[in-house]
Amino acid sequence: MKTIQIISLTVMIIGALNWGLVGIFDFDLVATIFGGASAIGSKLIYILVGLSGLIGIKTLIDFTSDEK
Repeated sequence: MKTIQIISLTVMIIGALNWGLVGIFDFDLVATIFGGASAIGSKLIYILVGLSGLIGIKTLIDFTSDEK
């Protein structure tokens, strides 16, 4: 499970950096790399970032419940 958590954290960081670029510069790096926001590659990355966020929620819950 730790490997999945590390991968999901890496993908979440990539997604966060992309959102930072969108917010600051109105530049979507993922869309630029994969040929537009509606391109299959972009959609796949967006889906992976979303799934990683869900895994991140589970990881956070596990982490905080270990603290008690």
